[in-house]
Amino acid sequence: MSKVSTADLHLLISGLLPADQSTVQRALDWVTPKLSEQVTGGGETLLAHALGSAKILSDMQADAATRVAALLMFISEPSEAPGAKSRAVDPISERFSPEVAQLVQGTQALSRLGSLASGATYGALDSIDQKEMLRKMLLAMAADLRIVLIRLASRLQTLRWLAAEKRPCDPMLARETLDLYTPLANRLGIWQIKWEMEDLAFRFTDPQRYKEIAKLLEEKRIEREDFIAQTVEQLAQGLAARGIVSEVSGRPKHIYSIHNKMRAKQLAFGELYDVRALRVIVQDERECYAALGLVHELWVPVSDEFDDYISRPKPNGYKSLHTVVADSAGRPFEVQIRTRAMHEFAEFGMAAHWRYKEARPHAGQSAAGPAPAVAEYDRQLAWMRQLLAWNTEAGAQPDEPQPSKPRRVVQDRIYVLSPQARVIELPIGATAVDFAYHLHSDLGHRCRGARVDGQMVPLSTQLQTGQTVEIVTTKSGGPSRDWLNPQLGFLASPRARAKVRAWFNAIELAQRTTQGQALVEKELQRLGKTAVNLEQLAQQLGFARADDLYVAAAKEEFSLRQIDVVLQPAAPQPELSAADLMAQAVRPEGKGDSGKGNVLVVGVGSLLTQLARCCRPAPPDVIQGFVTRGRGVSIHRASCSTFADLSRHQPERVIEVAWSAATPGALYPVEVIIQAQDRPGLLRDLSEVFTRLRLNVIAVNTQTKASIAYMAFTAEIRDGTDLQHALSALSEVTGVFLARRR
Repeated sequence: MSKVSTADLHLLISGLLPADQSTVQRALDWVTPKLSEQVTGGGETLLAHALGSAKILSDMQADAATRVAALLMFISEPSEAPGAKSRAVDPISERFSPEVAQLVQGTQALSRLGSLASGATYGALDSIDQKEMLRKMLLAMAADLRIVLIRLASRLQTLRWLAAEKRPCDPMLARETLDLYTPLANRLGIWQIKWEMEDLAFRFTDPQRYKEIAKLLEEKRIEREDFIAQTVEQLAQGLAARGIVSEVSGRPKHIYSIHNKMRAKQLAFGELYDVRALRVIVQDERECYAALGLVHELWVPVSDEFDDYISRPKPNGYKSLHTVVADSAGRPFEVQIRTRAMHEFAEFGMAAHWRYKEARPHAGQSAAGPAPAVAEYDRQLAWMRQLLAWNTEAGAQPDEPQPSKPRRVVQDRIYVLSPQARVIELPIGATAVDFAYHLHSDLGHRCRGARVDGQMVPLSTQLQTGQTVEIVTTKSGGPSRDWLNPQLGFLASPRARAKVRAWFNAIELAQRTTQGQALVEKELQRLGKTAVNLEQLAQQLGFARADDLYVAAAKEEFSLRQIDVVLQPAAPQPELSAADLMAQAVRPEGKGDSGKGNVLVVGVGSLLTQLARCCRPAPPDVIQGFVTRGRGVSIHRASCSTFADLSRHQPERVIEVAWSAATPGALYPVEVIIQAQDRPGLLRDLSEVFTRLRLNVIAVNTQTKASIAYMAFTAEIRDGTDLQHALSALSEVTGVFLARRR
């Protein structure tokens, strides 16, 4: 093809302003000698393909830049000009405009993506989620909507040419059209391209079934077309007679649509009600029901085939009246009635046609509603479809200035390819490290380099939609701590950062476990108890597992001296006689002896007394005494549960006691229980409280479970005032949510 006909040129420039017509003419003259002798892989000349694609866009009322970009889509990328050192010459940008050049570059990028997907093992794209990812990737790469339109027009032109030339079509190309391009056209509301591509692709994927349905339609094609024309006229006249302003149009079914409905509902061709269908658009809801009444007056309603989606909208908000009626000859046909607002919502809103026609929700959709990322994706689709409507309206009136509408879409996700052509969705700013962790945690840990589109790049390089990423790994090893530094830009995904942190936490835990085990074993060796069962020892010390004991020891949250207490309990003392008890009672008490001599036995005088460890009483607690066997009188708090149990079984041993006059320097051990959010430095901060209050801590026991630290401090106090000051100060330490006396 060396010359373009006048008719073709007229189609190309239809609806454009004179200046734009001149631009299209110049583009056509420039590419004709360059492309007329070159052919596509299927045998079509590049010029014929570019011209056919541009004519399809012209039928859609696309702007001049889009039509010119379609004509130039096969012009090679800019090359280095002779003698140039640092600047590449872009002939398209120089001859036409940067806008056209960007459209051409975007179209070529989408074409390369299609080649990658087609050249990959189709199993990589076989899942529904992967096909959906590839559709999103196409939209993400096409920041300008017109790039998608050019790509769709190019694919339709390929199918048209193969059908016209009666040439075989690559089954993968036809399958890809149905899986990828027709859903995109459907979601963007480009119905004429969607239906034609579906029918042509179906013709190649299942020629036998296509011929069967085509024959059934052809047998009554003229009758069906006449029927629709007559019915539309009859209904329009009836509505006008009632003063209802309306738009009535016929909707004959396409072959692929008929095939899908017959297959989905297990119906024979003759059982389809909507092979013939009408759509009525009126001004308000009242007129919807008035139009419905007229339809049921003119024709006989088919029972059980009426749906009122106005009073009972679909869950996605779709509103319309659907009814099936039959004419006097018994021929059924469907009528849809809606307002303009309902129609716009169905076309552009969340109730768009594809939402309830496709087999399942796209990736991320759940029964409860769309995820935020999916809702944003739907919003972009609706916005793109509105752009199409604006372009059509502007193209229909070339003499009026075209409104300035934004065509670019802000993306918050990117879509890249694995070497097997699997599409991976990542956040904006993601790197090869994010990509590796998305595929597998182990792959991320061992990531040491990356190739993007075959070129080695730094790991901090931000990926772009459409790139193919290959990870270079080492056989073993782990992540770098630099990856967690946000200023270095290695990670953008919270999921990847969490996996890196988990790796380092596991390493730190293993190190602490080893360190703590060495400390515990060293202490056991010092005590000569190397044959002790460590798991049982840990449980005796209040830990669930030996590893928990090791970690607590390594973090200095547990005193190793407690092991000695558990393994070497105090030997039982011989039982004392009453004379011995009275003799020991007169022993003088030293200063600062932990308060043992500051208790008087009422009515008896001084007896040997000791403060019970179970409740650790201290002034001014209400106390009671219990005469023990061989250890004098044990002093308990009156509220002590142990004392209550002893007095219940041996009430004769209970005696009254009272605190004696305060002795300078007398100290009383009390146990303070603390629960806090575990963090580095917690034990140090708590110890500083006791130091500041000048309280001596004689024992500490601590363990951590589920990030909660459980601590018990035994401190020596003079009276209840010291205790209240301590509890108040401990409660103010960061992370502490419980501080009380045991």
